[in-house]
Amino acid sequence: MRILGIDPGLGTTGYGIVEKAENELLLITYGGISKSPVADFSTNLLAIYQKLHQIINEFHPHCCAVENIFYHQNKKTAIIMGHVRGVAMLAAAQNQLPVFEYSPKEVKLSITGLGAASKPQVQAMVKNILHMSEVPRPEDAADALAVAVCHHHRSKILGLHKNSPALIKPSSKNPLKKFIKNI
Repeated sequence: MRILGIDPGLGTTGYGIVEKAENELLLITYGGISKSPVADFSTNLLAIYQKLHQIINEFHPHCCAVENIFYHQNKKTAIIMGHVRGVAMLAAAQNQLPVFEYSPKEVKLSITGLGAASKPQVQAMVKNILHMSEVPRPEDAADALAVAVCHHHRSKILGLHKNSPALIKPSSKNPLKKFIKNI
């Protein structure tokens, strides 16, 4: 099973793909999609969508895991994050990838065993789990890889695997598929 993890961000949206092979988890790719300081908000959203669409078409993940918005006191920031998440989820849905959502606490708990783990703790565990020589950069990419690894752990618990009905692409009779194509 190949999993695309996404960490929606205001400045950089992180992505990472991992794949279950035999008894280990392999790192396929990771990186960050940085916003342009000169482009307007809608152009930056389009750039995020286009890059994620490109990544999905190049690496063919079976599913997508996205970090949920954490509670934020700044309502404007939360709304902007919601837009970025929506674009990421749309890119996955248009490619008929099932989307799974995890809270930051769930991700931290899954990766480190501690729901209140620090960013450096999560990054160090991602590095170890994926047998990387160094901590992934940018930080948003490390977070995206953590989301993908979290989904891998959760999918084992939930019994999801490559041929599971939850991971099979929607049929052509699915009204959501028709709606998405018309967007």
